[in-house]
Amino acid sequence: MRILIVDDDEPFRLALRNAFLRRGYDVSLAASPAEAEGAMRDAAPHYAVVDLRMPGGSGLDVVRALRALAQPAQVVVLTGYGTIGTAVEAIRLGAINYLNKPADADEIEAALQGKRPPPMSDVPSLDRQEWEYLNRILADCNGNISEAARRLKMHRRTLQRKLQKHPPKA
Repeated sequence: MRILIVDDDEPFRLALRNAFLRRGYDVSLAASPAEAEGAMRDAAPHYAVVDLRMPGGSGLDVVRALRALAQPAQVVVLTGYGTIGTAVEAIRLGAINYLNKPADADEIEAALQGKRPPPMSDVPSLDRQEWEYLNRILADCNGNISEAARRLKMHRRTLQRKLQKHPPKA
């Protein structure tokens, strides 16, 4: 079985490659949507693991291209920035599952085969979710606190206070 792993995070991509090679898969790697299209042309995959957010395009474009192949691949979308909207869009485009990072090879393989991934043992607290969201918006603003505060519609000092705290426990 051929699997395509599309993720811009090189250590994660290589770790997944090694895990799927040990499981007997023929693995192709891509770090961007453009590289993924080249890999699809070289050899159509049976399965694909696609990161949602990458430089140079969206993982949703890759999902669309994979599902348009003559023999559509089973696609699982991975993301570190999961939202209900992107999950719905990924499934609408043909992904069979949507997993939050960090996901291990066992979870991904189960999702690719249509099995339920093992249940999460710990659901993050609301405080933890807020802290991660604030940091994601700050990263999207390249560390500019004022711009992040404007996007979040909160006072800059309030945002600074929330970000100075240690990350809440899950």
